[in-house]
Amino acid sequence: DRSRRPVRYANQLPPQIESLIVNLKGDKPHWGARKIRELLVRKLNGDIRVPANSTIHAVLHRHGLVKGLRRPRRRAQGTELSAGLAANDLWCVDFKGEFKLGNGHYCYPLTVTDHASRFLLMCEALESTREVTAIEAFEHLFRERGLPQAIRSDNGVPFASPNGLFNLSKLSVWWLRLGIDIERIKPGHPHQNGRHERMHLTLKKETTRPPGINSLQQQARFDDFISEFNNERPHEALLMKCPAEIYSASPRPYVGLPDLTYPMHDRDPLVTACGRLCMHRKKINISTALAGQRLGIKEVDEGIWLVSFMRYDLGFIDLEQRTLQPLDNPFGPRLSPMS
Repeated sequence: DRSRRPVRYANQLPPQIESLIVNLKGDKPHWGARKIRELLVRKLNGDIRVPANSTIHAVLHRHGLVKGLRRPRRRAQGTELSAGLAANDLWCVDFKGEFKLGNGHYCYPLTVTDHASRFLLMCEALESTREVTAIEAFEHLFRERGLPQAIRSDNGVPFASPNGLFNLSKLSVWWLRLGIDIERIKPGHPHQNGRHERMHLTLKKETTRPPGINSLQQQARFDDFISEFNNERPHEALLMKCPAEIYSASPRPYVGLPDLTYPMHDRDPLVTACGRLCMHRKKINISTALAGQRLGIKEVDEGIWLVSFMRYDLGFIDLEQRTLQPLDNPFGPRLSPMS
């Protein structure tokens, strides 16, 4: 006899198994994931390894077959992109590719623009793309200009984490905690951040040929460029006005992180430094991007727990398997392995 132990499918659940789960739920609408799984065990008779309870529950949830839980919207590759019609509705961010300074060190320009007004909010000559450095730069910017409604980026580090849960990085989690929506362009579609990319072309031509001797000299060039770009350079899209004539600081001040509360959940544990939740003396991998964050946990079936971060449902925990079965990705272009 083959093992009745549940299996985690490496990639996607076979469509035949998913259809069978949905059909069995239709026959037994009041049964939960555990009982549906037992039906699967009997029906498959050892021919195919049966998925874990959390996987079955995630399938039922995805098809809107779990009572009392909202069916998540399916997202296409990339997130929905907002129009950003008013100042601070949308900021666009990117690194303008690294280049070597006169002293041989590399410079990584971190740039931020306001989508509506074209106002160049920041161009920092950083020494790396590390998250901690980027967070420090954004914290200074938020204190000076306030908070936007959304930030649009590509899917690269440190704005996203290619190997993280839902591609979340510590930087994007911090943005979410501040009440900033994250937008990500589709991979290979830089035109979705076209205004920002066009600014980069001008920035490169006017400040890096030749490059500065060191980061201080290069930053001085960036500062001069920011002043001219915002206050002197007219833009056809702005009816020949300058960005500074259109832009004004955000009315949303930066006052640090608000507290997280989950009144509709059973408990609110902290994610450990190594990205795990500890429940009933068991450790479940969640994501290092969420380390130190408080999550909401709610039991939705026997031994099946819904895991939420802020208003986002992340997935289901099966305590027997000590795994998180992610739901559809609400943040980015693809569902990724957990970090």
